[in-house]
Amino acid sequence: MRVLVTGGAGFIGSHLVPALLAAGHTVTVIDDLRHGLRSNVPDGARLVVMDIADPGLHEIMDHGAFDGVIHLAAQTRVDISIRQPVMDATANIMGTIHVLEECRQCGVRRIILASTAAAYGNPPLEVLPIRETYPLQPISFYGRSKVTAESYCRLYHRCFGMEYVVLRFANVYGERAEVDDEGGVIDIFAKRAAKDMPLSIYGDGSQSRDYIYVGDIAAGIIAALQTANANSSYNLSTETEVTLTEIVKRLAAIAGKTLTPAYVPVRQGDIYRSVLCNARARRDLSWQPVTSLDEGLSLTYRYFLKH
Repeated sequence: MRVLVTGGAGFIGSHLVPALLAAGHTVTVIDDLRHGLRSNVPDGARLVVMDIADPGLHEIMDHGAFDGVIHLAAQTRVDISIRQPVMDATANIMGTIHVLEECRQCGVRRIILASTAAAYGNPPLEVLPIRETYPLQPISFYGRSKVTAESYCRLYHRCFGMEYVVLRFANVYGERAEVDDEGGVIDIFAKRAAKDMPLSIYGDGSQSRDYIYVGDIAAGIIAALQTANANSSYNLSTETEVTLTEIVKRLAAIAGKTLTPAYVPVRQGDIYRSVLCNARARRDLSWQPVTSLDEGLSLTYRYFLKH
């Protein structure tokens, strides 16, 4: 297939694009490189440095004759969405609409939208693990912008017949993540542990997430690109709930160090507990996560030791 990956020079793209090439697909990456890196795009893939809102996107897509578009480009930070909701909506809602409209005009058959566990908000504990049928009740502007982007995909299918697959990612971690003090917690902890820097936990450490290795996310995206079961939403997750305290304990064992985190106040918009059911993806995408938490933590820690 001829595949376009928006935001493909970023963290997830750096794992996805090589996997697409290995599977025999022809790949074009569009990325403005504000967060992505040229070095994340392997030989064999074409890189176009461009914002997805640029009118020049039409020419790229019109001449590319793409079979599928994987839309990763997004504003992904909850804390930034709280501080800058207009910017978040511009990137995640208007940016998605622009990509969808170019897909429609250029005859793209299917779009894969990267969405998020934040779409579900803070459901009651009795519904965990969360299924795709649970009402979408985000508690952050980031979650709301992704839910809105999902609804546009469904409307483009209803109005124009364009196929879509929405993938709601659990908490993704792994090598080449963009790390700062507000990014993915495993990547932050792994980097700071590798550099002998202190760790901070927002809250008391009992809050939990469903942590999934980025290589398994890449495999799930490729499965969604190829599945006959399109026009649906899927959780990509491990269906395993792990607390922050447990993450610190496991990382300390892998690093062979004593890690004693400092505890700081909870941030606005953060979800307390989250774990996603992955039964639908296992059944309809013939996909399952294969990387254990300890294996993924080890890969991530070793990466930050070297970088």
